[in-house]
Amino acid sequence: MRNQFDVIIVGGRVAGAATAYELSKKGYKVLLVERGKFPSDILSTHNFFNNSLVMLKEMGVLGTLLATGTPTYKRVFIQFDDQIIDGNFPEVEGEPNCLCIRRTHLDQILFYHAAQQENVTAIQRYRVTDVVEENGATVGILAVDQNGIEHEYRANLVIGADGRNSLVRKKVNSEKLKSVPTDFASYVGYVKNFTQNGKRSAEFYKIKDKLIIAFPTSDQLHVIGIMFPLEDKEWMERFKGNPEEAFRSLVDSGFENTDFPRRLQAASFEGPVKGLLGYDNDWYNGMGKGWALVGDALSFKDPAVGQGMHDALYGARVLAEILSQHQDWSINWDDMAEEYKQQMTTKMMARFEMACKFTKNIPFSEEQHLVNQLIGSNPELTQTFLGIYNYASDPIELEIKIGSLIESLQQK
Repeated sequence: MRNQFDVIIVGGRVAGAATAYELSKKGYKVLLVERGKFPSDILSTHNFFNNSLVMLKEMGVLGTLLATGTPTYKRVFIQFDDQIIDGNFPEVEGEPNCLCIRRTHLDQILFYHAAQQENVTAIQRYRVTDVVEENGATVGILAVDQNGIEHEYRANLVIGADGRNSLVRKKVNSEKLKSVPTDFASYVGYVKNFTQNGKRSAEFYKIKDKLIIAFPTSDQLHVIGIMFPLEDKEWMERFKGNPEEAFRSLVDSGFENTDFPRRLQAASFEGPVKGLLGYDNDWYNGMGKGWALVGDALSFKDPAVGQGMHDALYGARVLAEILSQHQDWSINWDDMAEEYKQQMTTKMMARFEMACKFTKNIPFSEEQHLVNQLIGSNPELTQTFLGIYNYASDPIELEIKIGSLIESLQQK
């Protein structure tokens, strides 16, 4: 195998595979390096809203993902304390469906789709241990294969697509631009025989200081995430001792004003309940001399807003397009870095800030309860609110419409 490439991508899951695909279409020779072996699972709620399905379709991979039998959905049911918001996500470019596909299917399909591209060399079970630097620039990586043999690979650019605890980001000393620690512990489990009311849907509950998110997913299962305050030592100990029992008990006691406990009682867990005990919503500098970051390596945000995989796909496109517009990268790092920062900030910052609000244990105010009641009772506001999640609308648009409605009500 050759050891010189245009681009090396560390991490072969969503962000890495998508970036390899996009760069291959621009004609670059890419080495895609994954430390694991597919199929394999990671802790995730792995949801795509319909705007992401548009991108997956354009990549030529949506049909393969749907062939796994994973069901799509259009509807979401949301309950904020006693206020309910229920509706379908607005269509995006004619696509009505959302998809929550298990990582055991998704990551393998995306990796092999990238590997099939003409300009991509994809390797698994290679653990990257360091980056190679010369004259102040990153010029390659060191990686150890499954036999313990170290290899050096060189490239004009090394991209870290290796997740929220990115090794590449650490090695290149990327500056942390924003950081908001969560107040919540998160646990995720898969259940079978879980029934839903009405049409198949996503579900989201925030009742006082506890949250649930639930999605229909692959293999006739639902994936359910539950969050509670990190400072609640009793629940922390119960989850550490018996995660499944604690999961059920917390649903019973924390969501008793919903029908979620009744429906979960009839379901059984498939596999272990896994937890994530604290994380930062963070945003890093995304590019420097010889390196760049995509996906969670660039910015990780609270899973309650469901934006991580969309941002990985979108970031891959943006980065590939910027790189293709500059023939000599070595003299354009600063310009490309600024352009990358601007485009990603413009696209993603409003949802990042939304995630930072969800990630703090702050109860709804009376004013917020009234706003949520308005959203749930007005079809136009419901559509605008749901459209924030799939970029069919922006948060400022919702604020303007709510303000106008309140003003008109006051004048009556």
